[in-house]
Amino acid sequence: MDFWPEFLASSWGKEFVAGGFGGIAGIFAGYPLDTLRVRQQQHSTTGSAFTILRNVVASQGPLGLYRGMGAPLASVTFQIYAVLSRAFDSSTLTTDPPSLKGVAIGGFGTGAIQSLILSPVELLKVRLQLQSASHEKTQLATTHRGPVSVATQLVNTHRGPVSVARSIVRTEGLKGIYRGLTITVLRDAPAHGIYFSTYEYMREKLHPGCRTSGQESFKTMLLAGGLAGVASWILSYPLDVVKTRLQAQSQSTSPKYGGIIDCFSKSVREEGYAVLWRGLGTALARAFIVNGAIFTAYETALRFFSNDNHGSIQTDDAI
Repeated sequence: MDFWPEFLASSWGKEFVAGGFGGIAGIFAGYPLDTLRVRQQQHSTTGSAFTILRNVVASQGPLGLYRGMGAPLASVTFQIYAVLSRAFDSSTLTTDPPSLKGVAIGGFGTGAIQSLILSPVELLKVRLQLQSASHEKTQLATTHRGPVSVATQLVNTHRGPVSVARSIVRTEGLKGIYRGLTITVLRDAPAHGIYFSTYEYMREKLHPGCRTSGQESFKTMLLAGGLAGVASWILSYPLDVVKTRLQAQSQSTSPKYGGIIDCFSKSVREEGYAVLWRGLGTALARAFIVNGAIFTAYETALRFFSNDNHGSIQTDDAI
């Protein structure tokens, strides 16, 4: 009965819950753009982001842009960083903000740990986000070449992440759920190190002293968070393209790619080096919106739970 008051009274508890709010805010803010990014990365997808957006809305309605969102909502691990940044920087007093070194190492560790949860979650998300594109192809085949087989139609009947997970386990075994784990770790560990250190560096540059006082404005939170997201995506984007392609293919059919190196080399050979940056514009737009929302929600929730002299947020132009 006294668990929540005691939990929120601790600094770890406050950061944990605030991190959850930040992660959820980011998912809702940027998921439609994430759907467009995943489709653009697939070699079979053609057209601009606007064309893909128009087709998805026309065929499935606006909610089609949120297909698979239930999966990432279950994996909000943003709050891991708050713990690790302190764990890797024990020389700093608990009343002081962690050093940028501690932030970078904590971010790296966060990315690596998060991958264990995020890899299967993103696998389900990618399959759901691309399912409608496969459905459109099936409809086209039915119209122009006669009815397709029942087996082909069943591929497109998943209604949510649980259905996709059951299908993967049935056809590929439990190890199929972790398809893409290695590439996810390679993408997320360094990207998170850049992500959190960029945020902490930029918020201090935009509003000197705010890391100690906690008095930065909304504009500082949004800009620092947005720039952190952009920096991390620029670093990791080619790996993300490879990850999407590996996770999109199923072992129940003949897979096109045999692994990370094979996927990289075949993609470049067939489509040129530009394929590694396909959809980058959509990803960067999403990154700025999502991560601005994440850090704003995180910092706001943290101040609310702290309920001390850091509880107010400046609304004036502090930059």
